[in-house]
Amino acid sequence: MNVNAVSDVFRRVLENPEVSADSDFFVMGGDSLLATRVLSAIARASGVELDFDDFLDAPTPGALAKKIASQV
Repeated sequence: MNVNAVSDVFRRVLENPEVSADSDFFVMGGDSLLATRVLSAIARASGVELDFDDFLDAPTPGALAKKIASQV
């Protein structure tokens, strides 16, 4: 799953078209409940199951895409 696909997930979940590769999910208004929606969408699309700690370590689409790529 590339950075554009992760950005699209962030945009959908946050209902914000202004998400870029460097947008911090939590700064943009995300919370732990919405983060679980992102993680579920990523798991469905890529088959990679990340946990909440992974998300906290990589809260931007760019960083999360790298984490996903390292687990494929």
